[in-house]
Amino acid sequence: MTRTPTGAVDAREQLLSPLACRASQSRGRVRPEPEDPLRTCFQRDRDRVLHCKSFRRLARKTQVFLSPAGDHYRTRITHTLEVSQIARTISRALGLNEDLTEAISLAHDLGHTPFGHTGEAVLNRLLPGGFHHVRQSLRVVDLLEKDGKGLNLTFEVREGIERHSKGKGTILADQPGRASSTLEAQVVRVADIIAYLNHDLDDAIRAQILDLDDVPPAILQRVGRRRSERIAFMVGDVLGATDLEREALIRLSPIGEEVLDTLRTFLYERVYDNPLVHGDLERAERVLEALWRHFVDEAPETFREVYWPDGVPADEAIERAVADFIASMTDRYALRLHEDLLLPRHWPVF
Repeated sequence: MTRTPTGAVDAREQLLSPLACRASQSRGRVRPEPEDPLRTCFQRDRDRVLHCKSFRRLARKTQVFLSPAGDHYRTRITHTLEVSQIARTISRALGLNEDLTEAISLAHDLGHTPFGHTGEAVLNRLLPGGFHHVRQSLRVVDLLEKDGKGLNLTFEVREGIERHSKGKGTILADQPGRASSTLEAQVVRVADIIAYLNHDLDDAIRAQILDLDDVPPAILQRVGRRRSERIAFMVGDVLGATDLEREALIRLSPIGEEVLDTLRTFLYERVYDNPLVHGDLERAERVLEALWRHFVDEAPETFREVYWPDGVPADEAIERAVADFIASMTDRYALRLHEDLLLPRHWPVF
């Protein structure tokens, strides 16, 4: 018997956990749209993110190591894909909605600046009211994409973007008022840290910033020496500690939380705050600040005529528009624009 597309979607939803977020029960979009005959609303969100310009630019944005000579270091887009893979594995095992999980995963870092968190720190210092990549990710999907129309994503995906970030804070927001309303968003939050702890450790070893034996022995004894073993341990811990029949929260065991927290602290001390890593990033910071000063203080009219971002209202403060423009840049575009605008030109030789 041939099913209609709607029937196929309904049949698939019946296989989900009772606590999974169903597309048919989505809280919808800011601007209502007709339903698609083939795809659920979460599939459409995933596809919109995958095809947007901001997603493609992630391929040339720093994760940790700026413009590495090797081809195998992570960028912001490979981080995003690794988060998606881990999050989908957890969601499938728990009977959650993989389409929603994937849409949040792919969108969660769209607002990241060039040069990683260094670029974010520069804009946070310069922009009145501050800057954070989470708020910028929402600005991207709500306004900046599609020439001011935004992607018009569902409430559930937008909330997942908004609540994924943790910095040095609590790994899982396990208090009812702080945790995301969907389990899928909670999964992405923990998948994000599982992904970056493992791939940043991997890249730091590749860069010879540290050796695997520098990792606290107690951690290696628990999680293993290979990346696949570490990820399997962490994913298995989430699945073992989460009991959806008892409570609608994604959990880590006390041991799992200790492992992730210890490894995160170790990487902050040995990698993220390491002067060997920060040397180039400090120079990148000066590049972004010079571009900011040029556009805001020295050439605001040129910026308005040539560089004003699509989607930003004409009456927006120039500082806000310059922040949008700089945040959208890839590493190489920022370096090239800085050279073109602010460095002496080479004299031709006749």
